[in-house]
Amino acid sequence: MSDIIQLLPDSVANQIAAGEVVQRPASAVKELLENAIDAGATKIQLILKDAGKALIQVIDNGCGMSITDARMCFERHATSKVRKAEDLFAIRTMGFRGEAMASIAAIAQVELKTRRHEDELGTLIHIEGSEVVSQEPVAASEGTSICIKNLFFNTPARRNFLKSNPAEMRHVIDEFQRVSLAYPAIAFSLHHDGVEIYRLPSSVLKQRVVHLFGNNYNQRLIPVEEETSIINLKGFIGKPEFAKKTRGEQFFFVNNRFIKDNYLNHAVNRAYEDLLPDDHFPLYVLFIDIDPAKIDVNVHPTKTEIKYLDEKSIYAILHSAVKRSLGRFNISPTIDFDQETGFSGMITPKAPEEIVPPSISFNPDFNPFSEDKPQKETHFSRNYSGGISPSTKNWGSLYEIANHAPEEQTSMELPGLPADDSLVPVQKQLMQLHNKYIISQIKSGLMVIDQQAAHERILYERFSLHLEDRKGASQQSLFPQTVTLSHNDYELAKSLLDDIKSLGFEVREFGKNTLVIEGIPVDLGSNNINETQLFEHLIEGFKNSQQELKLDKRDALARSMARNSSIKSGAVLGQQEMNTLIEELFACKSPNFSISGKPVIQTIGLTELDKKFDK
Repeated sequence: MSDIIQLLPDSVANQIAAGEVVQRPASAVKELLENAIDAGATKIQLILKDAGKALIQVIDNGCGMSITDARMCFERHATSKVRKAEDLFAIRTMGFRGEAMASIAAIAQVELKTRRHEDELGTLIHIEGSEVVSQEPVAASEGTSICIKNLFFNTPARRNFLKSNPAEMRHVIDEFQRVSLAYPAIAFSLHHDGVEIYRLPSSVLKQRVVHLFGNNYNQRLIPVEEETSIINLKGFIGKPEFAKKTRGEQFFFVNNRFIKDNYLNHAVNRAYEDLLPDDHFPLYVLFIDIDPAKIDVNVHPTKTEIKYLDEKSIYAILHSAVKRSLGRFNISPTIDFDQETGFSGMITPKAPEEIVPPSISFNPDFNPFSEDKPQKETHFSRNYSGGISPSTKNWGSLYEIANHAPEEQTSMELPGLPADDSLVPVQKQLMQLHNKYIISQIKSGLMVIDQQAAHERILYERFSLHLEDRKGASQQSLFPQTVTLSHNDYELAKSLLDDIKSLGFEVREFGKNTLVIEGIPVDLGSNNINETQLFEHLIEGFKNSQQELKLDKRDALARSMARNSSIKSGAVLGQQEMNTLIEELFACKSPNFSISGKPVIQTIGLTELDKKFDK
């Protein structure tokens, strides 16, 4: 029997390695940006076409390469970073394995143009599928320009697995943000299909965060700094009130290398545990500086996982530092935009918060000459944080029915109520329990309704109908509001714009990553609505619904809108509002279950109550 084991050809081996290193255009972008940083560049340009499928070009002003190095960089395991095994535990650079360029060259058409500062001429190399097509001297600027064209041109099966251009572009921007956050002193720019997406000047960390995510982040950041014998920690965390329902804006860097680490993430989340609901995640951009000998970065092909020699101590330091910064937040000043004063250790009294004048409410049905004076009702404001009252269009007809009732115990014949008359409320007067539940007497005992879940169900069915018939009514805003989003959220909002308008929003594009909100759905009312916050939470809730439940676009949008627009637990409801809520709930197709699948209504029978009193 002949021998059956043989060495793979280099071209095949490179394609196998490419499957680990280059999974999509964003992977190639990451490797090229890291190479430019290792070359000492102070200015890096990234140019893309078709989300990197047709072209990825990175231009830097780094040290450049000699003729020999330009050719050698495409060989497997050819690197300038490692000479012996011990060097693996003293790595401070981004790349070190020497696999990236060889892997990229195996699955793309590559053009490399490079020149060292001391050379008069540079080198131009063309490679296709690991084959060197040409190499020649050429006039070139100092530094390196590398073009990757037609990624996966020789592996069409891999290319077919790529997502749509918007989806692939989101992955590219994620990698671009991670690299640019790690090196705020380097100027970066990003162009896609001839449009400038980012132009980031050399700056300090806080400015870089603001440039990437928007000016509104300037007031959301709390500085963190801790120096110990084990690690040095610095960076920013987000104020609790700006936490989101998705994990998108959470960044850990170890020795300026972006990493993913659930263990350290748990340390940060624990520091917020008494400040945030379970389904909210804080912003953080945290940098850990540690002796390279105490970590191992050579555990994953993409270098996003690290092993630590003393991870428990790092966990404890991280948790206590974040906790302490949150504690200082109450007396810390607003961080100046132009300076990293957050790391100065100076603490001054916090400026007084804006004074909010008390709202005035009244009962239009109050009659001072009536012997049966109604109880005082406190109506909640229609604002985003506290929720909005239901539509009042049927209140008149409801009270015409109620006021003609001959006795207090007369049943209310509300439209949409179930055929089972044992569930029909038998009292006009409803009771709110702990500003959370609505309680009503029914023939068989007691009915308890979760007010938030009920209103979410009402709004969900209403918005779903608007999205289906495309007839959501809009109410013009007296003063249109602008909302600035991160690039990914802006692109997502643009893709949803037709459906968002179907809900009743009047929205149009207004400059870079900015939208103008000129109208909101009539269902939301008009008093004290914060259009900007409402729209931001709508996009965030949509992302969360799609991630968790894999819903279709319109259903996820309706759920997000219902959750963010509904009245919340803690909102005080008057009699009219409670009656209207019940009326509209029983008019729903599925009144018994919330949009999360949990019960909205619970009944307690007289028999069950009698048992509790031993009757």
